[in-house]
Amino acid sequence: MKLRKLRDLEVSAVGLGCMGFNHGYGAAPERQESINLIRYAVDLGCTHFDTAEGYGAGENELLVGEALREVRDRVVIATKLFINERSAANPADKQIRAHLDASFKRLGTDYVDLYYQHRVRPTIPVEEIAESMGGLILEGKIRGLGQSQATTDQIRKAHAVTPLTAVQSEYSMMERMFERDVIPLCKELRIGFVPFSPLASGFLSGKVRLDDQYQGDDVRRVITRFDKANLAANEPLVNLLRSFAQEKHSTPAQISLAWMLAKEDFIAPIPGSRTRERIQENLGAADVALTGEEMQRLEAQLANVEIHGNRTDEDIAKLRR
Repeated sequence: MKLRKLRDLEVSAVGLGCMGFNHGYGAAPERQESINLIRYAVDLGCTHFDTAEGYGAGENELLVGEALREVRDRVVIATKLFINERSAANPADKQIRAHLDASFKRLGTDYVDLYYQHRVRPTIPVEEIAESMGGLILEGKIRGLGQSQATTDQIRKAHAVTPLTAVQSEYSMMERMFERDVIPLCKELRIGFVPFSPLASGFLSGKVRLDDQYQGDDVRRVITRFDKANLAANEPLVNLLRSFAQEKHSTPAQISLAWMLAKEDFIAPIPGSRTRERIQENLGAADVALTGEEMQRLEAQLANVEIHGNRTDEDIAKLRR
C-alpha cells in the first residue's frame, strides 16, 4: 500500500471509513464479521481508519477499538466529537476533554491520532476549539487536529492557533465545491485533505440500480442524487467511468478514487466498504495510476457531464425524523 502524509501524520493512500458498520447504510454486517472486515483491511495494508462518537451512538468506536486493539501501534485512528454550545459552567475545553475520555474508553486506547471537530459550529469560535486541541496535543492525548466541512475562513482561524493536520469534507466527482478554495488552501498551509463519501455513497461504483430500495437508517433514502430521476440523469457519468475502467483494466470505483489521488499528494480518501470484495477493490485503487494525458482527457469529459442531485446535512437529518 502506498503511503501519504496528512501534514506529519503518515497514512495509507486509501483508508477505510467505518461508519457503515453501524450506521447510515441500512442493515450492517454482524458484529464479528465487521471486526473481521476491518482486520482484513489491515492485512491488505490499510493503516487509516475513520470513526466518530456519533456513529451508532458510540457503537462504531467500540467496534473499531476492538478490531484494531492488537495492531494499535501500526494504525492511525481518526475520530470526531460534536459540541454545539458552551457556557461559563460548561466551557468548550471541559466538554472536549470529556468527549475524548469517553472515546478513549470505547476505543480502548489512551491517544487518538487525529481528532476532528465534527462539523464546525458558529456558536463556538474555532480559535477556542483549536486552543483546547493544542493543549491535548502537548499532553500527548491526540496527535493531530482536524475539522470537518470547514470553510477557508474557519480553517485559517483555527490553523493560526493550532496547525491543522487534516480537513475532512465530502469530495468526489459528484461534489467538487471544495476544489475552488479549500483544497488549494490545504496545499498552501500543508494540511491533509480527507474526502468522505469519495464514491458518492456508492453511486460511483457503477453498481447502483434504478430499482434499488433503501429503508430505515440508510442515507441513500434521503440523498437526492438517489432519486430515480436523478439516477437516470447521472448515468452518463457512470458510463464515462466504465469506459475508463475498461481501458485501465480496473473498475469504476477505482477510477473514481485514482482520479482524486492523482489530484494532490495530500489527498487520502476514506471510502466505506462492507464486504471483502469492496475493501479489496477500493484499497486496490492506490495501484491504479492515471497518466497526465489520461487525467486531462478525463477532466475534459467530466466538464461536459451535468450532475443531478446532491448530499446535504439537512437531507441526512431527515433520517432522524
